[in-house]
Amino acid sequence: MTAVAAPGAGETLVGTVRRLAGAQKGATGAPAWSRFVNRPLGRVLAALAFHAGLTPNAVTALSATWTASGIAILAVAPAGWVTGAVVTACLVLGYALDSADGQLARLRGGGSPAGEWLDHVVDSAKNSSVHLAVALALWRLADLHPGWLLVPLGFCVLAVVHFTVTLLNEALRARHGARTRAERTAERPGVLRSLLVAPTDYGVLCLVFVLLGAPAVFLGVYTALALATAAYLVLALRRWYREMEGLTR
Repeated sequence: MTAVAAPGAGETLVGTVRRLAGAQKGATGAPAWSRFVNRPLGRVLAALAFHAGLTPNAVTALSATWTASGIAILAVAPAGWVTGAVVTACLVLGYALDSADGQLARLRGGGSPAGEWLDHVVDSAKNSSVHLAVALALWRLADLHPGWLLVPLGFCVLAVVHFTVTLLNEALRARHGARTRAERTAERPGVLRSLLVAPTDYGVLCLVFVLLGAPAVFLGVYTALALATAAYLVLALRRWYREMEGLTR
């Protein structure tokens, strides 16, 4: 992780945000929400945390708290517009804080293996539990056919596979001397690609929960995201497998 230059005396919050933006990691492979919304929002939160004297692990804990709160509300509260708005707000803030912890680490001189480990633990928990919470929310709908519960359960499997394979790809690339994502930071993919892979973005999933007040609409959009993620993963797995084959040649 590349550290950001030390601040000057009396640096303002705006100055910290600008300094961090200048050392922002590249956008290689980033979907639209993560690239254009979540990362800039995380940058502001990282600067706020920096001036408040918080550590990256403390920000990770805040991210986990907000995300867990949103997932818990989704799992137990009646479906409705207010519930959807609260769940979305909690998840969006939790996701922004998830971006902020790494950016704060750069401001403070670089991250640690323990901090990266903690961040991945939180990510792995949220990626699966959010879909299990959707299953519980749908289960409480009296007029919904039980077969629809297979959608969030299948989406949960897709999310776990996607997250696990992404981490495994990076580990194998590093082991065999191939360029990792972190080493391709100078690349700047086009906006079109970011938009095409947007359905796979966790941030887009967070936004879908504002539709909880209209369960049929929510379920339709949620199912569409699941299908889009499945299609993306099928294509990506084939490409990644070929890449892994090439690592030993």
